[in-house]
Amino acid sequence: MDTIHVDICVIGAGSGGLSVAAGASQMGAKVALIEKGEMGGDCLNAGCVPSKALLAAAHVAHTCRESAQFGIQGTEPLVDWSTVNRHVQQVIASIAPNDSQERFEGLGVTVIRAAASFIDSDTVRAGDQLIRAKYFVLATGSSPFVPPIEGLNEVPYLTNENLFSNREAVKHLIVIGGGPIGIEMAQAHRRLGAKVTVMEMARLLMKDDPELTKIVIQRLQQEGVEFHEGGRDLRLEKTADGRIAAYCNTDGGAQCVIGSHLLIATGRRANVSGLNLETAGIRYSPHGVDVDARLRTSNKKVFAIGDVAGPYQFTHMAAYQAGIVIRNMLFKLPAKVDYSAVPWVTFTDPELAHVGLSEADAVKTGIAIRVLRWSFAENDRAQAERRSEGMIKVITTPKGVILGAGIAGLHAGELIQPWILAISQKMKIGAMASMIAPYPTLAEANKRIAGRFYTDKLFSSATRRVVSLLLKI
Repeated sequence: MDTIHVDICVIGAGSGGLSVAAGASQMGAKVALIEKGEMGGDCLNAGCVPSKALLAAAHVAHTCRESAQFGIQGTEPLVDWSTVNRHVQQVIASIAPNDSQERFEGLGVTVIRAAASFIDSDTVRAGDQLIRAKYFVLATGSSPFVPPIEGLNEVPYLTNENLFSNREAVKHLIVIGGGPIGIEMAQAHRRLGAKVTVMEMARLLMKDDPELTKIVIQRLQQEGVEFHEGGRDLRLEKTADGRIAAYCNTDGGAQCVIGSHLLIATGRRANVSGLNLETAGIRYSPHGVDVDARLRTSNKKVFAIGDVAGPYQFTHMAAYQAGIVIRNMLFKLPAKVDYSAVPWVTFTDPELAHVGLSEADAVKTGIAIRVLRWSFAENDRAQAERRSEGMIKVITTPKGVILGAGIAGLHAGELIQPWILAISQKMKIGAMASMIAPYPTLAEANKRIAGRFYTDKLFSSATRRVVSLLLKI
C-alpha cells in the first residue's frame, strides 16, 4: 500500500474543503484532498446551487402570472418539468469546473477519490493509499436528517439529495419541515404549478424573528401554499391509488393531506460515520465534531470546518472557517472564530435575512436596547416595483451600537450586507445614517431606518426651542 506524505490532508471536497485545499496549495503547502462522492459537495450538487436555480425558474413562472399589474397581459405559464430540470442541471454544470478534480490537480493538489478513515492519530487510509500529514482538516459536511416517522418506510419520499433529479410534474407536494429548505422548496413548487402543503411540528422558520417571518408566510399563503403548524403524532401511509397520505393532530384539530410527492426537510445531520474518529482521538457526537475556538479537534493535528463542525450549517460559514484554519496551520497564528456577525438568508420571495442578535436574543441578554422598524411601503423604489410588502428591523443599544438586523423584503439578502459590516466592525448607527444612498434604490431604506434612531431627539420640543433661539441670532 502506497504512503503519501503531505503537509495538509483535507477530507471532503465541499465548499470548506475546497477553500482550504486551494488556499493552502497556492500558498506553498503540499496538499492531499480526499472525496468519496462528487466534487463540490452538497452545495453544488444537491443544495444551494440547484435550489436557487429552481427558485429562479419559479420566479419567471410567477412573473408571467403577475404581469397584469404592470399593464401587461399575463397568462398562466406552461411548465415543462423536464426542461426545468435541464435548466437546473445546466446551472450545476456551469459551476462544476470551478470545483473539479482537474482544476485542483492543476493547482498542485493530490486528489484521491475514495472514502477516508483514520488508522492512527496522523494517518488516513483512502482506497489503496495511506496519507500521512502534519495537519488534517475534516470537511465532510452533513446529510439530510430523516426522523423516525410512522409509515415513512412504506412511502416514497424525497430529500434535497434526490429532489433536484426529479423530471416529472409534481401535482401536490407535501413538505415535512418548515425550516428554510422546506419553505423555499414549497414556494418554488407552488409557483411551478403544484399544490403544496407544509407540515411543521413546531413553528415555521423558528430561527428567525416571528415579526419578519410573518411577512414571508403571509406571502406564501396568498400564493396558495397551505401550512399546518404545531403538528403532532405524524403518520404516513400509501393510498390505494398510489398517493401519499399524511396525518397529524394540531391545535386546530386532526389533519389529513393526500399528495403525489413527499419532501422530508427536517434538518441535517453531520457526516461523522465511517471516519474511524475514535482511533485518531477525535471527540464527536451525532451533532458533529467537537472543536475549540481555533477549530481544532481533541486531536490538535486535526481541524474541522463546515457542517461537520457547526454551529452554523451555511456554505459561507464553511468558507469563513477555512480562512481561520489556514491562518492557524500555515502562519501559526492563534486565529479564533467570531460568530457575532453571522448572516443567513432564506431565499423565498420576499427574502428573509438576518445578522447579529434578534430582538428576542437581545432581550435575553438583559441589556437595554432600542428596536427600530422601517416599512418597505415607505421606499419609493419598492413602490415602483410593486413590492412594498416587507420591513427592516434593527436592534441597537441606547447609545446606538448596532447589535442585530433583520429584513423581510425584496432583495433582503443584498440589503443585509451593510449591517453585516457594521456589526463585525462594531459601528454605531450614525455611520449608516450619515452615508449618501443613491435614489431611488431599495438600499435607501437602510439609511432611513438608521435616521429613525435620531428622530425623537431631532424633532423634539427641546430641539425646536434651540432652533428658535439660534434663528434669532
